[in-house]
Amino acid sequence: MAWRSFVAMGDSFTEGLNDAYPDGSFRGWADLVAARLAVDSGPDFGYANLAIRGKVMHEIVDEQLEPTLAMHPDLVSIAAGGNDALRVRVDPHALVMELDGVVRRLRESGAQVILFRFADVTVNLPAILGRRAAVLNDGASMLAERYDTLLVDLFADDAFHHPHMWAPDRLHLSPAGHRRTAGHVLNALGVGANEDWMLVPPTPEPTPWLLARGADLRWAREHLAPWVGRHLRGHSSGELVTAKRPALAPMGCKE
Repeated sequence: MAWRSFVAMGDSFTEGLNDAYPDGSFRGWADLVAARLAVDSGPDFGYANLAIRGKVMHEIVDEQLEPTLAMHPDLVSIAAGGNDALRVRVDPHALVMELDGVVRRLRESGAQVILFRFADVTVNLPAILGRRAAVLNDGASMLAERYDTLLVDLFADDAFHHPHMWAPDRLHLSPAGHRRTAGHVLNALGVGANEDWMLVPPTPEPTPWLLARGADLRWAREHLAPWVGRHLRGHSSGELVTAKRPALAPMGCKE
């Protein structure tokens, strides 16, 4: 099937953090998918990316759902809840219920929907986040079956245990991680993906204990402490950021 339009909803995962274009703006898996879909659909293919880093579920719903519906896209991806899972007080089951309403409305509009089971975050982050992510992942599976959507299961891909798939902040995908995610999405859509995107380098040798603890301390100083400080002040990394592609446009255009 040749898709005519694709809208990507979500947070930093979909905005494309840590996968930079030469000009410093972010690309990410969604841009890679859109570029491949445009090859089959031609110059009239439209792509919008409303995702903004730091957004929690209710912000994604409140700020991105109605604009998405107004564009009447053929295809919509939504990945949300990851930032909520980082909060101390969060009910992941309530997040799934909120996502249910979003998927229902998108499907009622006639759009096909892409949902995600997130990669195993316990590789890099505390186990409590893994328990919350498990609820979100189980919810995505349930919603995909309920509404007959596409489901991209990154959790089942052991390649995401490889450190090369993650950025230095241990939370966002690396360029290689974005490419592998794009490959999974394109495979789910029945569209050929670049085989190189699915390649994974050999697993590195275990880091000696002392060097690993030094790396942990650097990570805490450079990434964890700024995140904690920002949230204690009630700020978000995306509060001054706008959507990189707020309206449907050909791949060569950024509106």
